[in-house]
Amino acid sequence: MSNPNQTFDGTILIRRALFFVVLLALTWIHLMVLFRGLGTPQAMEQAQLARQVSRGEGLTTKVIKPLEHHLAETHQETTVPLVGLRDTYHSPLNPMVLGAVFKLVGADKPDAFEMGKKELIYELDRVVALVSTLFFLMAMGVTYLLVSRIFDAKIAGVTAVMMLLCDLFWSFSQSGLPQMLLLLLFSCGLYFTYRTIEDQEEGRSAMAQPLIAAAFFSLMVLTHWITAWIFFGFLIFAAFAFRPRGIIALSSLAILAIAVVFPIYRMADITGQPFGLARFVFYNGLASGSESTIMRTLDLSSTPLVLDGLLLKILGTTLVQATSLIPFLGGILAAPIFFVALLHPFKRKPIASFRWLIALMWLFAALGMAIFGIDSKESLHPNQIHLLFAPIMAAYGLAFLSILWSRLDVVTSLPVLRNAHYYVIVALSAAPMLLTLPKDVKDYLMVSDKGGWPQWPPYYPIVLNLGLPNWVENDPLQPEIVISDQPWAVAWYADTHSMWLPRSMDDFTKLDTKASDLGTRFSGILITPESRDAGTAQVVQSTYGDFAALVLDGRVASITGPTTSRPGFSIYDKAPTIASIYRRFPYRNPLLGQEMIYYSENQLKDSSLRD
Repeated sequence: MSNPNQTFDGTILIRRALFFVVLLALTWIHLMVLFRGLGTPQAMEQAQLARQVSRGEGLTTKVIKPLEHHLAETHQETTVPLVGLRDTYHSPLNPMVLGAVFKLVGADKPDAFEMGKKELIYELDRVVALVSTLFFLMAMGVTYLLVSRIFDAKIAGVTAVMMLLCDLFWSFSQSGLPQMLLLLLFSCGLYFTYRTIEDQEEGRSAMAQPLIAAAFFSLMVLTHWITAWIFFGFLIFAAFAFRPRGIIALSSLAILAIAVVFPIYRMADITGQPFGLARFVFYNGLASGSESTIMRTLDLSSTPLVLDGLLLKILGTTLVQATSLIPFLGGILAAPIFFVALLHPFKRKPIASFRWLIALMWLFAALGMAIFGIDSKESLHPNQIHLLFAPIMAAYGLAFLSILWSRLDVVTSLPVLRNAHYYVIVALSAAPMLLTLPKDVKDYLMVSDKGGWPQWPPYYPIVLNLGLPNWVENDPLQPEIVISDQPWAVAWYADTHSMWLPRSMDDFTKLDTKASDLGTRFSGILITPESRDAGTAQVVQSTYGDFAALVLDGRVASITGPTTSRPGFSIYDKAPTIASIYRRFPYRNPLLGQEMIYYSENQLKDSSLRD
C-alpha cells in the first residue's frame, strides 16, 4: 500500500520542478528572444554612469544637462569643465552595483562590447537586463519566504506564480530601471519587519530585526530617492508599534541618516543644494511634466515652478493613480483586494498588524508619486513604485479570497473546487502575458536573421555605436561633444560626451563658447525621433523653442517627396531661427533615412553606416 505522504511529496516536487522549468524558459525568452534593448532615458543614464564607475571615474556622467552644469558653476563660482561633470540626479546604489558587474565582464575597456555590423541589439544592454532579472528572481524567493511565514506555503506558491507570470515585472526586468533591485530590498525589509512584529507578539526581544529592516529600506532610498516616502511610512509605524516606543524609530532614522549623509553632502558640495539636480524631479508632478524643459535651460526663471493650486494638483495625480491601480499593480487581480482585506478581522495579531504597515507605506508612496509625478500612459515610468507592493498585497488578497471561498456551500460539498479560486485568479492575472507571448515570439522569428529589432523609434544603437565614434574626436583629455535630443543614448551606445539640446539659441551660444574655450568643442547636432515624435508641431515648438525648425527638418524632408535622384525639401538652410546653426554646422548627414540626421561641422570621415 502506498504512503500518502510520499504521494503528496511527489506532487509538490513535480509542481516545483514545473515552476522552475517555466521560470528558466521565461527568463531565456525575455533575455534572448523578446529583448529589444534598453528603452528609457533613466536606464541608459544609469548604465553609462555605471561604466564610468567601472573605470574608476566615480559617478561622473557623459550626459551633460545644461542646468546641472549651470548649477555647478553658479555654486562653485568658477569655470566647471563640461567633461567629467559629476552627476547629482540619480541615486547612487544601482549604478555602483552595475559598475561592479561591468568591471567583472570587462565593460570598462573602451572597445569592449563593440557591435557587429549585423547586430541590432547592444550586448551590454543584455548584461544590464540580466542583472535586473536576477534581482527579480531573488525578490521572488524572498517573497515566497515572507508569505509562507505570514500565511502558508500554498498562498506563497500562488503569489510566486503570479509574480512569475506578471508581464509588468518582466518588462521592468528588461528595462534596466532599478525597480527590480528596489523590489528585492523592499521584500527583505518587509521580511525582517514581520519578524519583528512576530517577536514582539510572542514577548521576545525585537531590537536587531527592525534595524536590519531599516537598513534594507535605507538601501532602497539609495536606489531611488522617491522611496524615502516609503521609509517615512515605516518610521511612523515603528514609532507606534515597536517597543520601546520611539527608540526603534529614532534608531531607524539614524540608519537612514548615515546612509544618505555622504550622497547629500556630495550633491551639496557640487550644486550648493542637498538634493542636487534630483530636486527638479518635482517638475514632473507639480509642474505637469516639465522636468525635461527645465533640465535644458540655463535660466530657471524661464520655467518657474508654479505652486498655485498645489493641493488640487496632488489630489488630481492621486486620483489618476487610483483609477489606474490595477495596471500599476501589474494586473495582478488579487492585489487590489488587499484594500478590502483591511476590513477583515484576521485572527492572528501579527497578520492583522502587518497589513496596516503595508497600507501606511503604500499611502506615503502614493503621495510621493503624486508629488514627483507618474503617468499612467507610460507603463515603465521611472517613478512607478506601486509594483513593489503588488506581491504582498496579492498575498493578503488571496488569503481573504480563500476565507470567503471556503465558506461557500458548493465548495464544502465539492472538495474538488477547494483550490479553484487560485486557478481562476492566476489565469486572469497571467492573461496579458499568455495572450501576447506567442505573437511576440512569432514577430521575433521574422526578424531573428536580421539581428533582432531594437527599441526603434527612437533608439537605433548600431548607428551610435559604430558611427559616432568615427565622426567625433574622443581624445580623453579634450573630447568633442555631441549635441542631441537623446544624449543618454549617445553617451551609452557611443561612449561619447553628449549635451542635451538646449531650449534657446542664447543658451546654445553661451555653452558653445564655453566648450570651445575649454577645448571640448561641439562637433555636431544629432536629431532623432526622440524630439520629432514628441507631439504635434505646436508641442514641438513649445518644447524645443528656437530649435523647433531643426527638429522638424527631417519630418518636412520625408513628406515632401524624396526620390533616389533628389532629397526631399529641407528647411535646415531656410529657417531664420537656426541660421547661426546652419553656419556653424553646414553638413546635413541623414543616418537612417530622414529619421536620424547628424548636422556636422566637417564632412563625415566614414559614411559606411549612413542610409
